[in-house]
Amino acid sequence: MESSVGVLGLWVPLLAVFMLEVCQTHPIPDSSPLLQFGSQVRQRYLYTDDDQDTEAHLEIRQDGTVAGAAHRSPESLLELKALKPGVIQILGVKASRFLCQQPDGTLYGSPSFDPAACSFRELLLQDGYNVYRSEARGLLLRLPQRNLANQGPASRGPVRFLPMPGLLQEPQEPPGFLAPEPPDVGSSDPLSMVEPSLGQSPSYAS
Repeated sequence: MESSVGVLGLWVPLLAVFMLEVCQTHPIPDSSPLLQFGSQVRQRYLYTDDDQDTEAHLEIRQDGTVAGAAHRSPESLLELKALKPGVIQILGVKASRFLCQQPDGTLYGSPSFDPAACSFRELLLQDGYNVYRSEARGLLLRLPQRNLANQGPASRGPVRFLPMPGLLQEPQEPPGFLAPEPPDVGSSDPLSMVEPSLGQSPSYAS
C-alpha cells in the first residue's frame, strides 16, 4: 500500500510538468473576431460617376450580364466578403451570382465561385473611392459603358467605385392604408382599450 502511494506521489509532479510543457508549446489560438477575415461581409452598392454623364450603379442580373443602372435596385445590391486581407468576392444578392472577369476583361455573373475569375483586390484611393483588380489576372474591374458596342470589352470604362451602404428604400404604404394614430395622452383611455378604436362614443358627440 505504501509503495503504491509512493509511486503515485512520483507520477503527480511528472504529470504536472508534462501539462506545463504542452501548454507552453501549444498556445490557445486567438479567437478575436477581428482576425476572422473570412467572416467580414458587407452589403454595398458600387456607385461610380467616373467618365459618366449620369451616375451608375453596378448591377448583376439574373441572366449573368453585368451593367450599370442609374438608380439603386435589388440587382445592384451586392455582398462583399473578405477572402483574405485586401481580397474580396462580390455576390449579387438578388441574382445569387458572383461577379467574375474573363481574361479579356469582360464582366459576368457566375452561379458558382471560381477563385481565379471571381477574386478581386480592393484598393482604397485618397479621394475615398475604391478600385478593384483581378487577383489572378491583374486587370482592373471596369463597368461596361453604354452605347459602346463597337469597342472592346477592356476599353475605357469607369474603374473608380464608391461603396455605398446597402440600404434599399423603404416600400411606400399602399393607397388607402392609414397609419395608426399616436395615443392621446390627455385621454382617460390613451390606448383605446375601453373606447372603440374607430370613431367616438355618442356621448361625446356635439
